[in-house]
Amino acid sequence: MISAEDFLKPAKERGFDFFTGVPCSFLTPVINAVISDREITYVGAASEGEAVAIASGAWLAGRNTIVMCQNSGLGNAVNPLTSLNYPFKIPTLFITTWRGQPGLKDEPQHELMGVITDRLFEAMKIPHFPFPSEKAAVASALDAAEKVIAETSLPAAFIMEKESVRDDGLDPPARTLPAEGVFTDHRKNQHDPGERPTRAAILEHFLKLVPPNAPVIATTGKCGRELFTLDDRDQHLYQVGSMGCASAMGLGVALNVDRPVVVLDGDGAALMKMGALATIGAYSPANLVHILLDNGVHDSTGGQATVSASVDFAAVALACGYAKAMTCDSVDGFEAACATAFAGTGPSLIHMLIAPGSMSPLGRPTITPGDVARRFKAFLAS
Repeated sequence: MISAEDFLKPAKERGFDFFTGVPCSFLTPVINAVISDREITYVGAASEGEAVAIASGAWLAGRNTIVMCQNSGLGNAVNPLTSLNYPFKIPTLFITTWRGQPGLKDEPQHELMGVITDRLFEAMKIPHFPFPSEKAAVASALDAAEKVIAETSLPAAFIMEKESVRDDGLDPPARTLPAEGVFTDHRKNQHDPGERPTRAAILEHFLKLVPPNAPVIATTGKCGRELFTLDDRDQHLYQVGSMGCASAMGLGVALNVDRPVVVLDGDGAALMKMGALATIGAYSPANLVHILLDNGVHDSTGGQATVSASVDFAAVALACGYAKAMTCDSVDGFEAACATAFAGTGPSLIHMLIAPGSMSPLGRPTITPGDVARRFKAFLAS
């Protein structure tokens, strides 16, 4: 058994200073030590997949990251690990616990995952190592993981057995609850979705309004494809896959840069990971502008209806701690909402009601995801 500091000190010396994840009792000593360490940034995520996306955004902004979770939550992380980290070649050091380890008594819900944990990493082509339980083994274990990351630009993983780390307690920093947010209604009462502007029309106006130094993360599907078709810029990152992860990635970027950060989201994607709104509200990055383009359908898969018609996204955002939330259904309303969001302190949500459908002809990004990520990272560093 080691102390948490036995692991964290050499990890910090190697530059790992941004941690995110979801707790597990096996991880308690490490998470408590990370939260107590004022030299480390820790973001508690609502889900494991969200944590992977947050870490991805932080890496793009220049941080070396560690994601921590219980192996029962590893399934929640499979999608971003395979459709975000893999195609974009975004590394992280992933620590998962080994609940249900064969031969050890555990709760019944961990039985199957305990058997297949290592196989999941192998299926995802993520090299994995035993988490070091002796102080003398920590440096070599970190060296092995770093070697994988350096050679592949992809994640490496540790699997932590029970009682690997001693718990030395928790010294949490003081947390301040966000102030009550402000709602502004820019709607023209256009009840017929056909009267609303198209996504392409809104994106055309957005490209005129967005600050040139603002990174823009576009959600998967036709949003990113339309943005690329209208104008490909170094400040753009087009997510392909990892549906629902754009807002969490935006949070990871926003916490690490001193400039506006924009997320272009969709109603289906936002509904998939609504917990991210709570995390954004809790950590309250003042520079985050979250634009939710709501056409009420899954546009990329044939126009099947989402349940967004019964969801007040602006009210949800304010309830989660956003500083501002605006709803609009016209170009004029969108421009007014953007002026407020870019001029003030956020996080801000713009719930933009748009018409279903997409532009035609519609292209796809011709630059590879890995090149998009590195271009975007260079833009953030400029």
